[in-house]
Amino acid sequence: MKLRLAVFLVFSLAIVDLAQHPSYAADSAGLRKVRMAFTSLSAVMMPPWLAREAGIFNKHGLEVEVIATPTGVEGMNALIAGEVQFLQISGGTTASAALGGADVMIVGTTLDTLVQNLMARPEIEKPEQLRGKALGITRFGTSIDVGARIALRHFGLVPEKDVAIVQVGGMESMVSALQANRIQAGILSNPAISQAKKLGHHVLLDIASLGIPYAFTGMTTRGRIIREDPDLVRRYMMAQTEAIARAKRDRELALKVMGKYLRTTNAAALAEAYEIDVQKFMLKVPLPTAAAMKSVLEDLAARIPKAKDAEPQRFFDDSFVRQMQSSGFIDALYR
Repeated sequence: MKLRLAVFLVFSLAIVDLAQHPSYAADSAGLRKVRMAFTSLSAVMMPPWLAREAGIFNKHGLEVEVIATPTGVEGMNALIAGEVQFLQISGGTTASAALGGADVMIVGTTLDTLVQNLMARPEIEKPEQLRGKALGITRFGTSIDVGARIALRHFGLVPEKDVAIVQVGGMESMVSALQANRIQAGILSNPAISQAKKLGHHVLLDIASLGIPYAFTGMTTRGRIIREDPDLVRRYMMAQTEAIARAKRDRELALKVMGKYLRTTNAAALAEAYEIDVQKFMLKVPLPTAAAMKSVLEDLAARIPKAKDAEPQRFFDDSFVRQMQSSGFIDALYR
């Protein structure tokens, strides 16, 4: 299936206005053309957006087409098919695909815990009231699905037995599903959390507060690209790491870029997303770790038995980030 069939939205807004962004008006001859996809309308996906908008990809010799997919499932299908070279996606979706035989590998982790909230309709005042109700997620096998199961088990509820888990599609569908009472609770990320709060829904659990290491979001590519074109991966990772630093230093720019890609002008929601996802939880050093992958595999083991005995290091290549560390590249971004 071609990418145009798998992808629900190609952001025309990601085609940068040359008058507004002079760096894109420059001759692009010699730039490597690359396609990447991000897999959720969430602030945690911000680094490639800013890398493109601020010309940072260009600075590192890349011309990157930034594409959206509704969930990680469609994004992973596009990566495996060779329609994109990189994904911004959860470690769980990457590990699940790799366990199924796909030649995919994590090369960076931007958030290493589940920055999500379990939110419920106003009438659900206590977690035990979820029994017999429906909890919304985007798709099975995504990090949102993982968050749902962790949250339910935290409250002593058995997923799919005590509480139904219902797929609603993309994150942008979660608030409307709550509002229409198609689901009574949902796993939300920013800025959907702020939107839901404004409508009267409330937080039952801040999943990040549990402190569980988890490869929540990061950069994934095909193993073949790492083996055959490591310079491409190196440039891509340098650009994203620089974009993280720029976002942390330049709040105004980060908010502008987030508003554009998230298609919202809600200043309060954007500010909350920025403070939580970018300033508090986004890693300056996007290093994949065995601890964060171990939690991923423990969760997958319930559905994919071979995950139980899999070595966490099998699913990531941390050499690109370690090289940036040892060279002083990352430290220099914050001076």
